[in-house]
Amino acid sequence: MNALNDSFLSGADTGVLRLITAGSVDDGKSTLIGRLLYDSKGVFADQLDAISRAKHKRVAGDGIDFSLLTDGLEAEREQGITIDVAYRYFSTPTRKFIIADAPGHEQYTRNMVTGASTADVAVILIDATRAADGKLLPQTKRHSTIARLLGIRHIVVAVNKMDLVDWDRAVFERIRDAYADLAVKLGIAHFDALPLSALSGDNVVTLSPKTPWYEGQPLLALLESLDLSGDGRTLPLRFPVQWVARHGGDRADDFRGYAGRVASGVLRRGDEVTVQPSGVTAVVQEVRAFDRALDEAVAGDSITLVLDRDVDVSRGDVIVHTAAPAQVSREFEAEVCWLDAQALNPARKYLLKSGTRLTSAKVRAVLSHRDIHELQEVENTEGTLRMNDIGRVTLTTRESLAVDRYDDVAATGAFILIDEATHQTAAAGMLR
Repeated sequence: MNALNDSFLSGADTGVLRLITAGSVDDGKSTLIGRLLYDSKGVFADQLDAISRAKHKRVAGDGIDFSLLTDGLEAEREQGITIDVAYRYFSTPTRKFIIADAPGHEQYTRNMVTGASTADVAVILIDATRAADGKLLPQTKRHSTIARLLGIRHIVVAVNKMDLVDWDRAVFERIRDAYADLAVKLGIAHFDALPLSALSGDNVVTLSPKTPWYEGQPLLALLESLDLSGDGRTLPLRFPVQWVARHGGDRADDFRGYAGRVASGVLRRGDEVTVQPSGVTAVVQEVRAFDRALDEAVAGDSITLVLDRDVDVSRGDVIVHTAAPAQVSREFEAEVCWLDAQALNPARKYLLKSGTRLTSAKVRAVLSHRDIHELQEVENTEGTLRMNDIGRVTLTTRESLAVDRYDDVAATGAFILIDEATHQTAAAGMLR
């Protein structure tokens, strides 16, 4: 087995980085991921053999079409574009990686939203040949806007196809400066930019001698060095209840526990907690994993919680520390990305899923939508949103929800809307 992938299977806690590649059509997203996999020895020999014989290969001779490592759908290979989000996994001795390859075409922006919703890093690719004059393409702006709205912590701007502009430093700096202006408008505090060629591998895994003027790291080393601290442990406790576990109900000492996954924060025995939205308080008597009792549970742990007394807790309730509760409300403003081909209709009812809670909801008003070209919110005069639109709306729900601002706690600040008639996912939303 390849040494680079041993750490992925060894169970060693090297940290997992989730990243998504984004940008416009033909910026080279799939090729970059394929090159990363290939150069980090994350591709098996039979995979290489299969893509070398693929009938839709777009590389002449015996060259490897790296994009085929992620573009697996027949329609993707026929058209030469990415349609659906493809996930790939690999590791180095330093870190494990989960990569999402998002479509670049505007028609599939909604696919990018789903892929970016769990990402720590967004790698925004820019084709140096199409942005040589410093003018960024609309999809670059759109995907950067979505990355900012979703609160992705690290933005990496990969200026690709630098080999086609003779590794011209001035071209790279024009594009970097143009993105810096975009970052200011979007409120992106920091980003890293690097010149590369995904096809030839320059500055992907190792530094290229063709860019002696570039003083940064190659892409892989940069991704390995990004600081992922400040995880869910530092946030307020949010424990959405998935189900109530009970057995021995015919006995006085029957067992009653509340199972779920800690979304954020730290939970310990003896903590005083509140069940929201009901507001009932109790003390944590025991925190159990599958086969043992725990001193504490942290964000990401799946546990069963035992309280010191029987209280009314149901699926969808959120258990929080009494000293740091969530907001309980039936009406709130939110930013939504409309995903359904059928436009938003304020007269219809939708189902809203927040954490483990599912309730009916109505869109009371469409307040504004984002103009991707002008990079600002503008008044929505039509009262609707269409597929791939991003807008601000007012929602009301049938039941009270325990929620937070998305920027504060993403787990309880995010939701989806589901069409009650078709059961299609209609929108992804963030509470503001």
